[in-house]
Amino acid sequence: MAAPQPPSGKTTEDVEMKEVLEAPSNSVPSSVPSVLHHLKEIASLIEMGTYAKEVRRIMRAVRLTIALRRKLNAPTLSTFLCFTLIPGSDAHSRLSSYVPKEDEHEMEIDTATSATQAPAKHSLPEVEIYCYLLVLIFLIDQKRYNEAKACSSASIARVKNLNRRTVDVLASRLYFYYSYSYELTDSLSEIRRNLLALHRMATLRHDELGQETLLNLLLRNYLHYNLYDQAEKLRSKAPRFEAHSNQQFCRYLFYLGKIRTIQLEYTDAKESLLQAARKAPIAARGFRIQCNKWAVIVRLLLGEIPERTVFVQNGMKKALRPYFELTNAVRIGDLELFRTVAEKFASTFSSDRTHSLIVRLRHNVIRTGLRNISISYSRISLVDVARKLRLDSANPVADAESIVAKAIRDGAIDATVDHTNGWMVSKETGDVYSTNEPQLAFNSRIAFCLNMHNEAVRALRFPPNSHKEKESAEKRRERQQQEQELAKHIAEEDDEEF
Repeated sequence: MAAPQPPSGKTTEDVEMKEVLEAPSNSVPSSVPSVLHHLKEIASLIEMGTYAKEVRRIMRAVRLTIALRRKLNAPTLSTFLCFTLIPGSDAHSRLSSYVPKEDEHEMEIDTATSATQAPAKHSLPEVEIYCYLLVLIFLIDQKRYNEAKACSSASIARVKNLNRRTVDVLASRLYFYYSYSYELTDSLSEIRRNLLALHRMATLRHDELGQETLLNLLLRNYLHYNLYDQAEKLRSKAPRFEAHSNQQFCRYLFYLGKIRTIQLEYTDAKESLLQAARKAPIAARGFRIQCNKWAVIVRLLLGEIPERTVFVQNGMKKALRPYFELTNAVRIGDLELFRTVAEKFASTFSSDRTHSLIVRLRHNVIRTGLRNISISYSRISLVDVARKLRLDSANPVADAESIVAKAIRDGAIDATVDHTNGWMVSKETGDVYSTNEPQLAFNSRIAFCLNMHNEAVRALRFPPNSHKEKESAEKRRERQQQEQELAKHIAEEDDEEF
């Protein structure tokens, strides 16, 4: 009887990988290959990519590893290290010291394979670096952060001695977890000098993926300690090139938006933050929430009121609730409500590092309230203005007078101040459609759409010699199904990337 075949468009390896990922962690059916079996296949994939100098295979190996990380355990990892590395070597001795020794690891060995062939020993540096990456991920998932720091430092020391383009993909992931392990122990400042040296090394070696990763790690390092000026100096002097990783490009846009916000460049900050939220994968919910939080604050500082749909996105309603109430207070122009919301969610704003920006919003709340007053009243006393704005200063009338005068000078309201009688006299509002405002708004929308179209055209990817070779309909269907499966796996794994 013939063995059952996998569905059309899916390879046997993809079907087996999906089955082992969906299987319970405590038991693996005998008909489904074990996690150890898949790790061996990933090591073989790295070997083939190294010999053929195909970086895409190594990138695929990294994606498959991220998908397997929830199934990793000490027995499987220990057996894989013994299978991959030469016993007694420096790498094997060092990595084995981080993995607890257990007798039950023999249960994970594929008996059919081990009975027919001896364990293969690899001497490729790429496989060795992959073992470092695997152990580092395992230590972080087990919350053994101090050991993860030691392992990451040893892996970086090993990577420095390798100048091979096939190592670049694995090295970029090591850089990320190297910084992440130090961030988890609140010691990011210790590796800043080393990250700068690694970035310089990646630049000299023309490792563009490493440059992207290390630049983002350095920006994150500076912003963690509120060193915005140093972050901007590094960003402005770093070499520019086409982005190779969508995840790294999204992170760069997010950090750039934060820098621009602190530097009062709200228009550029808004564009960067919204673009980062739009380009981020749907599965990266936490990252998109952070982008939306900062984008809401920036839009409020610009005098805009975000749409209600921003706060009711799937999975974001609860996280964006404080910013929704803050937006409501700014929209109404109620200073007392603004103070209440700021005090109620002070801990949330502090953890999001947006508390200093919310302090800046107080002036916008006052200006919004003053604009509503000028529209409602043709003439109102400064005493009533101070009372409606709920100014709590020692001399509210004098403060109200200065606030009104500054708003008139800035063009926020169209009114005059009668100092003799203590009044604010509003001028008659004209028809906005008789001005150039509609034309300017329409022009900005057209420019936005054209920019989006140009970015979409630049992002198109065409296979080589596509105009010469025409594939059959059957091959095209198979290729499209494989691409859909790969995109599905990538979407599921992108949450881990962020």
